[in-house]
Amino acid sequence: MQQWIKEVARGQKGAKDLSYEDTLAVADSIFSKSATDAQIAAYLVGERIKTESAGELLAFIRKLQEYSSHVFINEEKRSKMIDFAGPYNGRNSFAATIPVSIMLAEHGIPVYLAASDTLPPKYGTSIKETMRELGYSEEKSNQIFYIDPEDYCEPLKQLRKIREEIGIRTLFNTAEKLMNLGGAKSIMLGAFHRTAINKLNDVFHHLNYDHVYIVQGLEGSEDVPVHRNSFVFHWTKEDLKSFTVKPADYGLQCKDFDKNQKLSAVEQAKITRSILSGEQLEHYTYYYNQVVMNAGLRYYLFGVAESVEDGIMLAKKQLESGTMIDSVDKWYNKVEQS
Repeated sequence: MQQWIKEVARGQKGAKDLSYEDTLAVADSIFSKSATDAQIAAYLVGERIKTESAGELLAFIRKLQEYSSHVFINEEKRSKMIDFAGPYNGRNSFAATIPVSIMLAEHGIPVYLAASDTLPPKYGTSIKETMRELGYSEEKSNQIFYIDPEDYCEPLKQLRKIREEIGIRTLFNTAEKLMNLGGAKSIMLGAFHRTAINKLNDVFHHLNYDHVYIVQGLEGSEDVPVHRNSFVFHWTKEDLKSFTVKPADYGLQCKDFDKNQKLSAVEQAKITRSILSGEQLEHYTYYYNQVVMNAGLRYYLFGVAESVEDGIMLAKKQLESGTMIDSVDKWYNKVEQS
């Protein structure tokens, strides 16, 4: 392990990328517990300063998959399923992807979500917390598949203590998003900058995705905001296309966004239930617009609607019906009936 640490931890100017094969050996050393905690921490900090290459990132994804149990989902659902790969360190802002996922699932699009308890550096509100607050259970939904990856990947569980102690973003923040334990053929994830797309582009060619959607979402998530414009990339093995989403074009722009506000899981669940119930409360306008914007965008990207405008109209009709909350209510009711 020491020889690899020396290569990646020489400082910004002297550090070198490891080969794919050497990085596989590093990951194996970490996951098999032959590396010490001090060595693992040194390697992760060195990689953070250097920034991981596409080959290094791919090697860790491969090894995480190798050390994991996969989630059984039948082939028909996997072929249609969208993996919404949100940040594992949580969100301070509203996770619109949860109500949007419920809307998509009701429209016949299977959804895969994965998140553990919140992690550094952000320690935001985790998808896991909000799903639990909404009463979700795997046995109660046949179109939404949510897992805690630490239940399926022992190395991630073992590394939690080290990640919490060093308190910085590591290559695992990206690698864990791309484990794809559910076997989805499509994935949507966020990126802060366009430059990150180039690195990911090289990785996607080696993963089992037919479609990859990358958005400039809030806090690195897959949710586009409605207080600013965002880029959207659609990757396939043959092409990479992009366009810009402008909420003002659809009458959904809302400048009332407080970047310093942190929403708890209780607050997130309350907002989700309100919007899915068909309410349009004035103090939830930003969140309502965000749900409509993201649902409409996804209906267009996933081929349900011919345009973003049509997707937005479909989303508004779903919410106006007030029946979307029924899916969440069933998560509780099935427990009472069993």
